[in-house]
Amino acid sequence: MARATAQPHEQYRPLWVEEPAKRYRMPDPVRTAAVRALIIISVTLIQAMVAFFCTMAESWLAFPMVISSVASTVAATWSVVDVWVTRQVWNQRNGVVSEPSSTARELRRERRAARRQERTAAREQKRIRGRGGQAGQLSHP
Repeated sequence: MARATAQPHEQYRPLWVEEPAKRYRMPDPVRTAAVRALIIISVTLIQAMVAFFCTMAESWLAFPMVISSVASTVAATWSVVDVWVTRQVWNQRNGVVSEPSSTARELRRERRAARRQERTAAREQKRIRGRGGQAGQLSHP
């Protein structure tokens, strides 16, 4: 009986506690390129192992597997370069790199200036309409 009455009074403890990530998640295009590269690299390693075992077994399949492993190595290298280029492009376009020469910073600055001008023009138009007159017209003839 004592055990049944003690359970409702126990405090609920979750199985785990969410902690904020130390690093942000990769952007979608970069993550897609990284997954693609990982799959290509995995296939390349499997091909290299099969080529090695076929060579050890003196199988006829050894030569075609070595040739395909070389081709896959070129593709894997290209896919890793693709991840790097995709990351650099995303950083330039979205302003993650905080360098004075960052293209994204300049684009953001231009966009902010354009928005500021639009707001100023809209405010001026609203002010003019509120008076009931046109720009440059005197209120009393």
